[in-house]
Amino acid sequence: MMQVTAQTPGFAADVTGINVAKLCEGEFAALYQAWLDFGVLRLRGQRLSDDELQAFSARFGPLEEIPLGRMPAAQRAKIGNRYVTSISNILVDGKPIGGLGNAEAQWHSDMTYTENPPPASILLGIEIPETGGDTFFANQYAALDALPKRLRDRIEGLTIKHDAAHTSVGQLRPGFDPFDDPRDAPGAIHPIIRTHEESGRSALYLGRREWACIPGIPFAESEALLDELWSFAALKENVWRQQWQPYDLIIWDNRCVLHRRDAFDQSTRRLMRRCQVLSDT
Repeated sequence: MMQVTAQTPGFAADVTGINVAKLCEGEFAALYQAWLDFGVLRLRGQRLSDDELQAFSARFGPLEEIPLGRMPAAQRAKIGNRYVTSISNILVDGKPIGGLGNAEAQWHSDMTYTENPPPASILLGIEIPETGGDTFFANQYAALDALPKRLRDRIEGLTIKHDAAHTSVGQLRPGFDPFDDPRDAPGAIHPIIRTHEESGRSALYLGRREWACIPGIPFAESEALLDELWSFAALKENVWRQQWQPYDLIIWDNRCVLHRRDAFDQSTRRLMRRCQVLSDT
């Protein structure tokens, strides 16, 4: 039977006793509720094929497709499942088989630079280095609760523009021109305090610090306010660390969770398989 064990009070939980490839409707409903309750779920020993990972992930909502149009024909032909992407530092014939390499990934929430960011990200560990590459998750309900009243009052009604031009490791995305001023960054604008569509709870919603700005106020004031907000975003008591084992499956809620990744030695191999659940609104 499925068991849910909290890793920290009210945030991040281990789920045991199930195989996600064989969940009945009732079991999935309980898993889904646990995801809403805890923000991050870990399920160990989930030896899933790409098709099984896709089928499970699609129960959360529509999935992002790999942008095959940007790939050479020879590379497109090697794609087995267009809804499952590789996050990896592995090189084959001198070319990367996945994204993000081995560099440190800064605190962020996935794809907040879009108008309708994805609610869920689902990541399966395949090859794991002995050290490094840990993933950290920060509770943004708790981050908002930690703000002093005068700071929370200050940000009521304010928004952030979320940069679309750079990845979480700071690389400029293909098709974007470089710029020096965050006010010139392309990207969507979202409220700093976000109401979760399903839980109804309010969370801090910062996206990424680099290249962000708060429209409608002077730039220097925007920078100072963002720096202050980020000082509360990942307080030690609100962060959970995932030390990967092969076939760990992690599901997190981008609407109320930030995550980041430690760097790791390029001489070691790390291979993860990811599905991104898109908003259906």
